[in-house]
Amino acid sequence: MMHWIILPVFLPAILAPLIAFVMRYDIVLARSASVAGTVMLLAIALGLTGVAADGTTHVYRLGDWPAPFGIVLVLDRLSALMVLLTAALALIVLIHAIATGWDARGRHFHALFQFQLMGICGAFLTGDIFNLFVFFEVLLIASYGLMIHSGGRERMRAGLQYVVMNLAGSTLFLFALGTLYASTGTLNIADLAARIPEIPAEEAALVRVAAILLMIVFAVKAALFPVQFWLPATYANAPAPVAALFAIMTKVGAYAILRVHTTAFGPGSPGTEDLASTWLFPAAIVTIAVGAFGVLGAKRLMPLIAFSVVGSMGTLLVAVAAFSPNATSAALYYMVHSTFAAACLFLIADLVITRRSADTLIPMPSTVQNGLFAALFFAAAIAMAGMPPLSGFLGKLLVLDALRAPGSMGWAWSAILVGSLLTIVGFARAGSVVFWKSTSVPGPLPVPDRITVEEEEQPMTANALQVAPTMMVIAILAVLAVFAGPVSAYLEQTSAQLFDRAGYIAAVLDTDEEG
Repeated sequence: MMHWIILPVFLPAILAPLIAFVMRYDIVLARSASVAGTVMLLAIALGLTGVAADGTTHVYRLGDWPAPFGIVLVLDRLSALMVLLTAALALIVLIHAIATGWDARGRHFHALFQFQLMGICGAFLTGDIFNLFVFFEVLLIASYGLMIHSGGRERMRAGLQYVVMNLAGSTLFLFALGTLYASTGTLNIADLAARIPEIPAEEAALVRVAAILLMIVFAVKAALFPVQFWLPATYANAPAPVAALFAIMTKVGAYAILRVHTTAFGPGSPGTEDLASTWLFPAAIVTIAVGAFGVLGAKRLMPLIAFSVVGSMGTLLVAVAAFSPNATSAALYYMVHSTFAAACLFLIADLVITRRSADTLIPMPSTVQNGLFAALFFAAAIAMAGMPPLSGFLGKLLVLDALRAPGSMGWAWSAILVGSLLTIVGFARAGSVVFWKSTSVPGPLPVPDRITVEEEEQPMTANALQVAPTMMVIAILAVLAVFAGPVSAYLEQTSAQLFDRAGYIAAVLDTDEEG
């Protein structure tokens, strides 16, 4: 077995308690350890992506117990891509949090940050639905602490709503696991894919119930209508770097839908083959509308960005709902793009809000570097809205091209195009108020509510380290657009491997497989 597969889980799992118990009173040491660990995670993710690029499904068996009896981690192109996406985003967010001093406003930021990475990477690598639940809980517990980092009444209130909603989702998850195990005798994804087609259709009622419950649970994680209401309040009130990291959390829900409902409940599964797409498609259409109208009606900058995340998840899940290789490759491209675009907007919002004293969308005296912030916001906004020349335009174009089936084309194209138009109008309104109309408002510069130690001498001017993470994300979006051809080709291979259920089953269940 190749032991590198477990390192994205093992490394942050070891580093987090060390930071929590040994370095919590030394912010410099905690920062150094956290950055070093995240850089190592990114290097490992790059190595695993190279290993998975040959199309082989690699299996890591903990304790050398064969599946389905033991715990297995599975590395293929899709899981490697998601771990790489997580590591790259985490490093960018961490640099921003350190540069702006957000990490110093609470004692356990870096420990919680590493626990969050452990949960996210574990969710992407696990080959067992029960351990998917376990890693969901790890990342959710860490996210609870990050959500209320630095305190505040509104943040605590939004955090409580977030906790309650996700506890309800976790309860449903347990019900689904119990139902599925009672009807199949296993929770290993590959073993489920092998066993479910053997169940007679007239005896598959419990399997259908479990599939529906799992879809609901994953919909909660992905902020899909009608259980999307937790996201705007949570993301709008979370610390901006935390909200940027949370951009990957909704993708965990989308990944779970792809992995479980393509492999375990895919073609040949009695009564569940079309179950996910039947319910997922209309819910995704409504999610696009909710996000678009939320952006259009937002009165504060952070909720506006949060609603744009909701809309982007709707666009992503419309493509996922087709459950075809072509649509899935388009969905994966848009998933990578939307993760970085959302994170970029939250990081820019942090730079702007801390210098305006509030994120209300009303004209206020313009800040220092108003032109720089306006340019950054403009680039991120056109990326999220899907306008050229950045990757958002190509991502939505790929999704539209993949959704040309007669029964769904009208709904999907109308929702995506109208939603994009409303999103453009909403961002244009916000940008004009914050950056253009503010230049004509007389008065002294606003004083931020909090001034970090690093900003005491020049609190209103963003230094190079504070702006660099945002520029890095915009550069990534530009690279995704420039190299859209090679990236799309790789994602087509990733999608083809995902739909190769027989290959996945053989790799995971073959006890002689060495990975």
